[in-house]
Amino acid sequence: MHTSFPEKEYLAFLAAGKFMIQRSTKSGRHVFYPRLAEPVTGDGLEWVEACGRATVYSITVLRPKPPEAAYNLALIDLEEGPRLMSRVDGIAADRVEIGMPVQAKIIEENGQALLVFEPRGAIQQALS
Repeated sequence: MHTSFPEKEYLAFLAAGKFMIQRSTKSGRHVFYPRLAEPVTGDGLEWVEACGRATVYSITVLRPKPPEAAYNLALIDLEEGPRLMSRVDGIAADRVEIGMPVQAKIIEENGQALLVFEPRGAIQQALS
């Protein structure tokens, strides 16, 4: 898949159930958010499947007026290197912690594919 609209490609991958990120064809460095060329160098990029393992870097809990439930907004460090913004599902919003290991998951919300994360490993087992 190659077009001049990397964001559309990324969203199409999500819709197909694949979490893909870009990697420099020269340096091997991974980048996110989708773009036409590697930042700084301008080198070409290729799509590769992300492993999905990540760590919570920062977390904010948003508490809208009732009856809406609290939810979180997290900065997530991917194992491949890039940092992205998402949310952590499968756990109460105020129980998400900095440094928590998480795993990517693609869900459908409002008719659109969406990338979220869930706790992984011992944390996930403790929640079960």
